[in-house]
Formats: sequence, C-alpha cells, structure tokens
Amino acid sequence: MQIGVPSETKVQEYRVAATPDGARELVAHGHDVVVERGAGEGSSFSDDEYEHAGATLGSTAKAWSAELVLKVKEPQPTEYGYLRDDLVLFTYLHLAADRQLTEALIAAGTTAIAYETVCDSGGRLPLLAPMSEVAGQLAVLSSIAYLQKPNGGRGVLPGAVPGIPPARVVIVGGGAVGYNAAIIALGVGAHVQLLDTSMQRLRSLETTLSGSIELLVSSSSRLADCVAHADLVVGAVLVPGAAAPKVITEAMIRSMRPGSVMCDVSIDQGGCCETSRATTYADPVYEYAGVIHYCVANLPGAVPVSSTLAVTNATLPYVVELAGRGWRDAMSDDPSLAGGLNVCAGQVTHPAVAAALGLDHTPLEDVLATAATGS
Repeated sequence: MQIGVPSETKVQEYRVAATPDGARELVAHGHDVVVERGAGEGSSFSDDEYEHAGATLGSTAKAWSAELVLKVKEPQPTEYGYLRDDLVLFTYLHLAADRQLTEALIAAGTTAIAYETVCDSGGRLPLLAPMSEVAGQLAVLSSIAYLQKPNGGRGVLPGAVPGIPPARVVIVGGGAVGYNAAIIALGVGAHVQLLDTSMQRLRSLETTLSGSIELLVSSSSRLADCVAHADLVVGAVLVPGAAAPKVITEAMIRSMRPGSVMCDVSIDQGGCCETSRATTYADPVYEYAGVIHYCVANLPGAVPVSSTLAVTNATLPYVVELAGRGWRDAMSDDPSLAGGLNVCAGQVTHPAVAAALGLDHTPLEDVLATAATGS
C-alpha cells in the first residue's frame, strides 16, 4: 500500500505523523511511503533521514495522493481539496467541535479514522494518551508564566517561599491530562485541587498522589467554590468523541480574581469552559472578565520532537495493521481500531460525533456489511 505523510499546515504546528524509524518499519512491511519534502523539519528530522529509511520524497499533492494518509492534526480548509472517496485518513480529527471538516469529509466520501477515539478493551485511549500526557504537563508549564504581572497576571508565584502561601491550582478532570497537570503543579510547589466525577478514578489517583493533593468529587457547587479561589484553573474534561461538556460556567469565570488564568485543554473538543475559544501559539491568550484564557488547540505542537516520537510509538502498530490488511478487515477483527472510524462513505459512524453535531449515525456494522455485499 502507498502511505503518504504530508506536512502539517495548522498554525505553528511542527509535528509530523511518522518518524524516519516509523517510515523504515513501514517500508520493511512492503509498503511505499511518500513523505512531503520538509515535513519532518519542525521535528528535527531531515529529508535525508527519510530517504535513508527507504521513503520517497514528494510534493504535497503526491503525499496526499496515497491510499492511506497519516497526519497529526485535522485537515485545514486549504487541504479539503485533497479529500476523496478512495482515501483513508488517519489522524487526530476532533470532529465533535468541527462541523465544517465533518461536512467536508462526508461530501468527499473519505474514510476518516480518528486517533482520539481508538479505544482498547480496558476503555483506554491509547493514541490520545501520549498527547494528553504532553498537553497536561504543558498546560501548567505554559500557564504559570501568565500569572506573572508583566504578562498580565496577578503576580503570584506558583510555589511557596517561607511565610507566604503557594498559588492555588484547580484541575478539572482526572484523566491523563489532569494527572500530568497535577504532577507538574505539585512539582513547582503549588497547592493543588483535582476534581473528578468518578470515585473510582479518585481512588486510583489517591494511590499515586496520596497526601500531596486534594482529590475532590466534583459537583457544581464544589467546583464553583474551587474555581472562585483559584489562581490557575486547568480544564481537562473529556468525553471520547463527543463535545466537551461546559462544566465551568461564565459565572464561575466572573467569580475569579482579575489576573487569574484559565487553561482549557479540552478546547480541541470545543472546550469545557463557557468562555473558552480556540487560540494558537501565534496569539495564545485573551482576557474575559479580567481572567486570562489560554486555549491553544495544539498544545503538544510546542515540543514537536518529543510529541512526534510519542505519536509514532503509539500509532505505528495500528498503521501496520491498516496498511497490511486494509481498513475493513483490520476493523472487523480489532474492535479497538474500529472505534476510531468517524466518517465513511458519506456517513457518520461514531455515535458521539453524530450526537454532538445533530447528524444521522450509521453503525460501523452497517458500513462493513454494505462493503461486504458490495452494495
């Protein structure tokens, strides 16, 4: 199979969907890999490295013309023209927050498989997890700079020095993002509160974070109280494939002290805060009701070397499966991979995406049955 790796075109996105080692592995499995010239430069991988790995260098159009196209971020409007009905696209899509892209994929008839909804037998999200871990760490590392007065913040030190209290960091959601945000916040000496609706998840976190963090069951009143007293709020709420619920209300934001910071890591899925809107690294923050909002939609793009290695480590086994067997056979035998199918043959196949956008849902079983009968 021919596999294409185009350059990313999202603003200040430096990652690439396959490392030279990943390309080498695919070539060893008998596949032709076409990498767009310069695609790896942002992640410190040269064209020469890809050529030495056995890949072919080509133009944007050549990479997109492959049967299976690998990306990191969702296609941008300038790339919609490359979508077609014989294309299998494997990337982070986050369609619940992007009607325009969903409609473009439907119109083109593209088979679109989303990294973020591939779900293993334990309910884990193996392709989303590595970027969630990176994003959780960056959420705190990046946001605390905006607590400084010259950057518009309150002028609060994240950690404590003798005689003064540390900054208060509130993390909403105890998944991979929340856990990693907590680790960094604790590491800089902040007072940390983490809220989640799952007692099971809180008990699990207690085993690793015991005694160093407040683990709280989230309710609207408790969340409102925590947010009101926070210096930094990290929104880390996730419903796989669906739009993030708006658990942090405008009223909660208005209750925060001027110069506090709201970092909405859920922004890829529409954001978990009513006052959030997506930003980019070119213009990462804005103010609402005196609160600094940091809502960069591709946080891991700031550390492309680390992120690209992590993405390839996670996705490569699935790419080998898709390329070696074809998407239909691969999904028929692998329920975890099947969960990644979001759009196919002009139909929305993921129930959460369909519900979020108010579109009809076609179960995967029906798509596979139609393919098997050739009708």
